Amino acid sequence: MDWKLKKICANILEKETGYIKKIWGEYNTVCLAYPNRYSIGMTNLGFQTVYKIFNDQPSFLCERVFLPASGNDARFVSGTAGIVSLENQKSITEFDILAFSVSFENDYPNILKIINLAKIPLLAKDRSGKNPLIIGGGIALTLNPEPLADFFDVFILGEIEEVLPRFCSKFEEARRFGYGRKQFLKDTQESLNNIYVPSLYEVNYSTENKIQSMKPREDGLPQKIKIKRVKNINAFPTEEVISAPRTEMEDMFLVEVNRGCARGCRFCAAGFVYRPVRLRGIAEILESVNRGLKKKKKIGLIGTAVSDHPDLKNICKYIIAKKAQTGLGSLRIDQINESVVEIIRDGGIETVALAPEAGSQRMRDVLGKGITEEDIIHATELLAVKDISNIRLYFMIGLPGEDEKDIDAIIELTKKIQHHIRSKFEGKKKFRRVTLSINQFIPKPFTPFQWCSLDNVNIAGRKIRKIKDAFRRDKQIRIIHDVPKWNYVQTLLSQGDRQVGKILLAVNRLEGNWAKALKEVNINPDFYVYRQKQFDEILPWDIIDIGVSPQMLISECKKAMKII
Repeated sequence: MDWKLKKICANILEKETGYIKKIWGEYNTVCLAYPNRYSIGMTNLGFQTVYKIFNDQPSFLCERVFLPASGNDARFVSGTAGIVSLENQKSITEFDILAFSVSFENDYPNILKIINLAKIPLLAKDRSGKNPLIIGGGIALTLNPEPLADFFDVFILGEIEEVLPRFCSKFEEARRFGYGRKQFLKDTQESLNNIYVPSLYEVNYSTENKIQSMKPREDGLPQKIKIKRVKNINAFPTEEVISAPRTEMEDMFLVEVNRGCARGCRFCAAGFVYRPVRLRGIAEILESVNRGLKKKKKIGLIGTAVSDHPDLKNICKYIIAKKAQTGLGSLRIDQINESVVEIIRDGGIETVALAPEAGSQRMRDVLGKGITEEDIIHATELLAVKDISNIRLYFMIGLPGEDEKDIDAIIELTKKIQHHIRSKFEGKKKFRRVTLSINQFIPKPFTPFQWCSLDNVNIAGRKIRKIKDAFRRDKQIRIIHDVPKWNYVQTLLSQGDRQVGKILLAVNRLEGNWAKALKEVNINPDFYVYRQKQFDEILPWDIIDIGVSPQMLISECKKAMKII
């Protein structure tokens, strides 16, 4: 390995606190990969949690690797020495396990890119015991691992705090007794929940390319992969492990306050996958806060329903009393009241994010948001009264049953909000900005809208342009949006089955050229993206049992369709 590469790694580690560097020897070794840039991966609390759990196992050593960056920074993960880990600059081919933490479908091609850079065979069937065992987990894979099924040896789905140590024990046992890889995978599939070894399951298709069956190849294997949730989240802290420079939230120490959400918004996968609601106790949260205050002066409170935590005000007051700042994610609009806004202001928060999601009441009812226009106006007025001068509003377009009037309603609601905010700032310091974040609705597995199709990306583009044109000359309204063509790709990967893996192989071979790959592979991507699915068909993710009945999801979908 060249000295420049070692120096780059040393410089990164020198600026970090909390990383673990063990001496290579008798350990079972894991290279934990985040399939995107360092600056993004190090803000991911799930990634950091997995890193800690692996290193907490006495016989395991875990190091990190990220997607090679462009320019000189790429040398710390790739180059003449191959793709290497950050802590000890070991080639990832030297590790026993290569583990991917995956949060976003659009990162799937990066997974293949990392494997390919390491010169490891892409397909699991082509790898031998000399290659690292490739495992994956994270919310994206929990929702639907099938597009990546041919590339992974095993998936660990759902919440990993309890199952990952048990998986490590099984791995150590297999090595101690000399079990081969196939025997280890079969034993693990039979004995552990949350485990999915895709090679042990056969998928059959009809002449229409719909899934006809998904079943185990051998007797004794579970018919479905049951996802067991952690009952007591107070049993462990979920907080920032490594404080890192050059990340998107480098000034903030992250602390999880809850999991699950009782709201049941019909588009939100997290609201169903992480059921039931579990609230971390205030004592445990404050212990994490105190650890964080030793490192930073800003505490980021995160979770699926942060504003529903009954002790949120007291937690924020505690942080403020320590002369520190609070960072909060998107707040539930109907939880915004005067005392909450005072906490926001006193906590040093300058920008507050709210999620109306839709401009019309009809669409909000379709989504199951449970909020009214009056709630939205009231919340933004309260923020303005307390001199919160930057507000971000999240809206979706391309929703099931949406028409042109619903797009007009987003514009009209924004103008009303702007008018009410301006009236509250009159005679005071100048109101700064409302930012509209416009995102296209993408149907997600395990939601009542999982059977829906994506809105045509060209139509979605026109809707975005209409909203942008309405505020083109208004400097107080800023509009940010995603790119519709990438929403098409995300939906393909979110809704796809194992056949989609062939497209990923082509994308990897063609170095990211999606247009060429989609033309070259004899698979119709519109089949997954633009097709309305039937309630009685087998969906790719039906092999997984998250504990939410399909009948309940169907019932909620039918309720939404009645409103439409």
